[in-house]
Amino acid sequence: MKIDYTITDVAPYINWIYFFHAWGGSRMPQQGRAELQAEAEERLRRYADCYRAHAVFELYDAYGDDDDIVVRGSRFEVRGTRCNERDTRCEVRGARIPCLRQQQQGSEFLCLADFVGKQDKIGVFATTVDHGFETDFDGDPYERMMMQLIADRLAEATAERLHEEVRKRYWGYAPDERLSVSEMQQERWQGIRPAVGYPSLPDTSLNFVIDQLLDLHQIGIRLTESGAMKPHASVSGLMLAHPEARYFSIGKIGEDQLADYARRRGVPVELMRKFLGGNL
Repeated sequence: MKIDYTITDVAPYINWIYFFHAWGGSRMPQQGRAELQAEAEERLRRYADCYRAHAVFELYDAYGDDDDIVVRGSRFEVRGTRCNERDTRCEVRGARIPCLRQQQQGSEFLCLADFVGKQDKIGVFATTVDHGFETDFDGDPYERMMMQLIADRLAEATAERLHEEVRKRYWGYAPDERLSVSEMQQERWQGIRPAVGYPSLPDTSLNFVIDQLLDLHQIGIRLTESGAMKPHASVSGLMLAHPEARYFSIGKIGEDQLADYARRRGVPVELMRKFLGGNL
Protein backbone atom coordinates (compact mmCIF):
# COMPACT_ATOMS: atom_id res chain seq x y z
CA MET A 1 0.00 0.00 0.00
CA LYS A 2 1.29 3.44 -0.93
CA ILE A 3 0.46 6.46 1.23
CA ASP A 4 1.32 10.11 0.57
CA TYR A 5 1.54 12.51 3.51
CA THR A 6 1.69 16.28 3.71
CA ILE A 7 4.47 17.89 5.69
CA THR A 8 1.81 18.97 8.17
CA ASP A 9 0.75 15.32 8.61
CA VAL A 10 4.18 14.11 9.74
CA ALA A 11 5.92 17.16 11.24
CA PRO A 12 4.40 16.56 14.73
CA TYR A 13 6.22 13.17 14.79
CA ILE A 14 9.71 14.67 14.32
CA ASN A 15 12.21 13.66 16.98
CA TRP A 16 14.19 16.87 17.40
CA ILE A 17 16.87 15.25 19.54
CA TYR A 18 18.41 13.61 16.47
CA PHE A 19 18.14 16.85 14.53
CA PHE A 20 20.25 18.56 17.20
CA HIS A 21 22.75 15.68 17.25
CA ALA A 22 23.32 16.17 13.53
CA TRP A 23 24.32 19.77 14.29
CA GLY A 24 26.68 18.73 17.09
CA GLY A 25 23.91 19.22 19.62
CA SER A 26 25.77 17.71 22.56
CA ARG A 27 27.79 20.93 22.70
CA MET A 28 24.89 23.25 21.89
CA PRO A 29 23.32 25.35 24.68
CA GLN A 30 19.58 25.11 25.23
CA GLN A 31 18.95 28.54 23.72
CA GLY A 32 20.87 27.53 20.61
CA ARG A 33 18.74 24.42 20.27
CA ALA A 34 15.55 26.46 20.60
CA GLU A 35 16.68 28.90 17.94
CA LEU A 36 17.70 26.12 15.58
CA GLN A 37 14.38 24.33 16.03
CA ALA A 38 12.53 27.58 15.41
CA GLU A 39 14.45 27.98 12.13
CA ALA A 40 13.54 24.47 11.06
CA GLU A 41 9.89 24.87 12.01
CA GLU A 42 9.71 28.09 10.01
CA ARG A 43 10.91 26.16 6.94
CA LEU A 44 8.40 23.41 7.60
CA ARG A 45 5.64 26.02 7.49
CA ARG A 46 7.13 27.76 4.46
CA TYR A 47 7.38 24.61 2.38
CA ALA A 48 4.35 22.77 3.74
CA ASP A 49 2.55 22.95 0.39
CA CYS A 50 5.65 22.39 -1.77
CA TYR A 51 6.80 18.92 -0.78
CA ARG A 52 5.36 15.61 0.36
CA ALA A 53 6.47 12.59 2.34
CA HIS A 54 5.73 9.10 1.06
CA ALA A 55 5.37 5.61 2.49
CA VAL A 56 4.86 2.13 1.11
CA PHE A 57 4.22 -0.98 3.18
CA GLU A 58 2.80 -4.46 2.95
CA LEU A 59 1.67 -6.94 5.58
CA TYR A 60 2.63 -10.53 4.87
CA ASP A 61 1.85 -13.83 6.45
CA ALA A 62 5.21 -15.07 7.67
CA TYR A 63 6.98 -17.48 9.98
CA GLY A 64 10.42 -17.86 11.50
CA ASP A 65 12.55 -20.71 10.19
CA ASP A 66 15.84 -20.92 12.08
CA ASP A 67 17.57 -17.62 11.16
CA ASP A 68 15.28 -16.79 8.22
CA ILE A 69 11.95 -15.00 8.09
CA VAL A 70 9.82 -16.73 5.46
CA VAL A 71 7.36 -14.42 3.71
CA ARG A 72 4.20 -15.81 2.16
CA GLY A 73 1.94 -14.34 -0.50
CA SER A 74 4.03 -11.43 -1.79
CA ARG A 75 2.44 -9.41 -4.60
CA PHE A 76 5.78 -9.36 -6.41
CA GLU A 77 7.59 -12.45 -7.54
CA VAL A 78 10.71 -12.78 -5.37
CA ARG A 79 13.17 -14.82 -7.33
CA GLY A 80 16.88 -15.47 -7.23
CA THR A 81 19.33 -13.46 -9.31
CA ARG A 82 22.97 -14.20 -9.83
CA CYS A 83 25.18 -11.79 -7.90
CA ASN A 84 28.66 -10.63 -8.74
CA GLU A 85 30.77 -7.50 -8.36
CA ARG A 86 28.72 -5.65 -10.98
CA ASP A 87 25.29 -6.96 -10.09
CA THR A 88 24.36 -6.71 -6.42
CA ARG A 89 20.68 -7.56 -6.72
CA CYS A 90 20.81 -10.31 -4.14
CA GLU A 91 19.00 -13.61 -4.23
CA VAL A 92 16.03 -14.53 -2.07
CA ARG A 93 15.45 -18.27 -1.93
CA GLY A 94 11.70 -18.49 -2.28
CA ALA A 95 10.56 -15.49 -0.28
CA ARG A 96 13.02 -15.58 2.60
CA ILE A 97 14.55 -12.70 4.50
CA PRO A 98 17.83 -14.07 5.92
CA CYS A 99 18.80 -12.58 9.27
CA LEU A 100 21.97 -12.56 11.35
CA ARG A 101 22.30 -13.93 14.88
CA GLN A 102 24.36 -12.55 17.74
CA GLN A 103 27.46 -14.68 18.03
CA GLN A 104 29.69 -13.06 20.63
CA GLN A 105 30.11 -14.61 24.06
CA GLY A 106 28.08 -12.70 26.63
CA SER A 107 25.27 -11.89 24.16
CA GLU A 108 21.81 -13.45 24.24
CA PHE A 109 22.38 -14.95 20.76
CA LEU A 110 19.28 -13.18 19.44
CA CYS A 111 18.06 -13.10 15.86
CA LEU A 112 15.09 -11.16 14.46
CA ALA A 113 13.61 -14.42 13.19
CA ASP A 114 13.22 -15.47 16.84
CA PHE A 115 10.39 -12.94 17.14
CA VAL A 116 8.32 -14.29 14.24
CA GLY A 117 6.07 -17.20 15.20
CA LYS A 118 5.04 -20.22 13.16
CA GLN A 119 1.79 -18.58 12.07
CA ASP A 120 2.52 -14.88 12.20
CA LYS A 121 2.68 -11.70 10.17
CA ILE A 122 5.35 -9.13 9.47
CA GLY A 123 5.24 -5.64 8.03
CA VAL A 124 7.72 -4.49 5.39
CA PHE A 125 7.99 -0.74 4.86
CA ALA A 126 9.86 2.18 3.37
CA THR A 127 9.44 5.94 3.73
CA THR A 128 10.98 8.90 1.95
CA VAL A 129 10.46 12.54 0.96
CA ASP A 130 10.30 14.38 -2.35
CA HIS A 131 13.66 14.46 -4.10
CA GLY A 132 13.53 18.26 -4.20
CA PHE A 133 14.50 18.41 -0.53
CA GLU A 134 17.98 17.33 -1.62
CA THR A 135 18.28 19.20 -4.92
CA ASP A 136 16.38 22.49 -4.72
CA PHE A 137 18.79 24.25 -2.36
CA ASP A 138 22.19 23.54 -3.93
CA GLY A 139 22.97 27.24 -4.34
CA ASP A 140 23.14 27.92 -0.60
CA PRO A 141 25.33 25.55 1.52
CA TYR A 142 23.63 26.46 4.81
CA GLU A 143 20.14 26.08 3.37
CA ARG A 144 21.11 22.81 1.70
CA MET A 145 22.33 21.40 5.01
CA MET A 146 19.28 22.65 6.89
CA MET A 147 16.84 21.15 4.40
CA GLN A 148 18.72 17.86 4.21
CA LEU A 149 18.58 17.44 7.98
CA ILE A 150 14.90 18.38 8.01
CA ALA A 151 14.30 15.83 5.24
CA ASP A 152 16.09 13.13 7.26
CA ARG A 153 13.87 13.83 10.25
CA LEU A 154 10.72 13.88 8.10
CA ALA A 155 11.52 10.45 6.66
CA GLU A 156 11.90 9.08 10.19
CA ALA A 157 8.76 10.91 11.32
CA THR A 158 6.85 9.38 8.43
CA ALA A 159 7.96 5.93 9.56
CA GLU A 160 6.73 6.78 13.08
CA ARG A 161 3.31 7.86 11.85
CA LEU A 162 3.02 4.93 9.45
CA HIS A 163 3.90 2.45 12.19
CA GLU A 164 1.26 3.96 14.46
CA GLU A 165 -1.37 3.52 11.75
CA VAL A 166 -0.24 -0.05 11.08
CA ARG A 167 -0.43 -1.01 14.76
CA LYS A 168 -3.81 0.57 15.32
CA ARG A 169 -5.60 0.11 12.00
CA TYR A 170 -3.98 -1.78 9.11
CA TRP A 171 -2.55 -4.69 11.12
CA GLY A 172 -4.66 -3.73 14.09
CA TYR A 173 -2.84 -5.69 16.78
CA ALA A 174 -2.97 -2.67 19.13
CA PRO A 175 -6.28 -0.95 18.28
CA ASP A 176 -6.65 0.64 21.70
CA GLU A 177 -3.14 2.06 21.89
CA ARG A 178 -3.10 5.59 23.28
CA LEU A 179 0.45 6.92 23.17
CA SER A 180 1.69 10.46 22.88
CA VAL A 181 4.32 11.25 20.26
CA SER A 182 6.88 11.47 23.05
CA GLU A 183 5.92 7.98 24.25
CA MET A 184 6.14 6.64 20.71
CA GLN A 185 9.62 8.12 20.37
CA GLN A 186 10.52 6.23 23.55
CA GLU A 187 9.32 3.08 21.73
CA ARG A 188 6.68 2.19 24.29
CA TRP A 189 4.56 0.48 21.66
CA GLN A 190 4.31 -3.28 21.33
CA GLY A 191 6.78 -4.81 18.91
CA ILE A 192 9.78 -3.33 17.13
CA ARG A 193 10.54 -1.54 13.85
CA PRO A 194 14.11 -2.54 12.93
CA ALA A 195 15.48 -0.45 10.07
CA VAL A 196 17.91 -1.69 7.44
CA GLY A 197 21.45 -0.60 8.27
CA TYR A 198 20.81 -0.44 12.01
CA PRO A 199 22.42 -2.76 14.60
CA SER A 200 19.94 -5.65 14.42
CA LEU A 201 19.66 -5.48 10.61
CA PRO A 202 23.09 -4.22 9.50
CA ASP A 203 23.20 -5.55 5.93
CA THR A 204 22.20 -2.60 3.70
CA SER A 205 21.95 -4.90 0.69
CA LEU A 206 18.73 -6.25 2.23
CA ASN A 207 17.17 -3.23 0.55
CA PHE A 208 17.26 -5.27 -2.67
CA VAL A 209 15.00 -7.83 -0.97
CA ILE A 210 12.69 -5.08 0.31
CA ASP A 211 12.60 -3.57 -3.17
CA GLN A 212 11.40 -6.89 -4.57
CA LEU A 213 8.68 -7.06 -1.92
CA LEU A 214 7.52 -3.45 -2.15
CA ASP A 215 8.65 -1.95 -5.49
CA LEU A 216 10.40 1.09 -3.99
CA HIS A 217 10.25 3.01 -7.27
CA GLN A 218 6.58 3.72 -6.64
CA ILE A 219 7.59 6.21 -3.94
CA GLY A 220 10.64 7.52 -5.79
CA ILE A 221 13.38 5.48 -4.08
CA ARG A 222 16.21 4.07 -6.15
CA LEU A 223 19.04 1.88 -4.88
CA THR A 224 22.76 2.26 -5.42
CA GLU A 225 24.99 -0.74 -6.13
CA SER A 226 25.60 -1.11 -2.39
CA GLY A 227 21.89 -1.03 -1.51
CA ALA A 228 21.92 2.56 -0.21
CA MET A 229 18.70 4.46 -0.87
CA LYS A 230 18.30 7.65 -2.83
CA PRO A 231 16.96 10.12 -1.73
CA HIS A 232 19.26 9.88 1.28
CA ALA A 233 16.29 10.88 3.45
CA SER A 234 14.71 7.42 3.27
CA VAL A 235 14.06 4.65 5.78
CA SER A 236 13.27 0.98 5.19
CA GLY A 237 12.81 -2.01 7.42
CA LEU A 238 10.50 -4.49 9.09
CA MET A 239 7.65 -4.30 11.59
CA LEU A 240 7.38 -7.11 14.13
CA ALA A 241 4.53 -7.38 16.62
CA HIS A 242 5.80 -10.03 19.04
CA PRO A 243 5.25 -8.71 22.59
CA GLU A 244 8.73 -9.86 23.65
CA ALA A 245 10.50 -8.41 20.60
CA ARG A 246 13.23 -5.93 21.43
CA TYR A 247 16.13 -4.20 19.76
CA PHE A 248 19.64 -5.58 19.94
CA SER A 249 22.97 -5.29 18.18
CA ILE A 250 24.30 -8.17 16.10
CA GLY A 251 27.86 -7.16 16.96
CA LYS A 252 30.80 -9.10 15.59
CA ILE A 253 30.26 -12.30 13.64
CA GLY A 254 32.72 -15.00 12.64
CA GLU A 255 33.67 -16.45 9.29
CA ASP A 256 31.30 -19.37 9.89
CA GLN A 257 28.24 -17.13 10.11
CA LEU A 258 29.46 -14.95 7.26
CA ALA A 259 29.66 -18.00 5.01
CA ASP A 260 26.26 -19.31 6.14
CA TYR A 261 24.59 -15.91 5.69
CA ALA A 262 26.13 -15.48 2.23
CA ARG A 263 24.83 -18.94 1.30
CA ARG A 264 21.32 -18.11 2.50
CA ARG A 265 21.42 -14.82 0.59
CA GLY A 266 22.83 -16.48 -2.53
CA VAL A 267 25.68 -13.95 -2.55
CA PRO A 268 29.42 -14.68 -2.92
CA VAL A 269 31.17 -14.58 0.44
CA GLU A 270 33.63 -11.90 -0.65
CA LEU A 271 30.81 -9.63 -1.79
CA MET A 272 28.92 -10.17 1.47
CA ARG A 273 32.13 -9.37 3.33
CA LYS A 274 31.94 -5.85 1.85
CA PHE A 275 28.34 -5.41 3.00
CA LEU A 276 29.11 -6.62 6.54
CA GLY A 277 32.60 -5.20 7.01
CA GLY A 278 31.63 -3.41 10.22
CA ASN A 279 30.46 -6.67 11.79
CA LEU A 280 33.52 -8.79 10.99
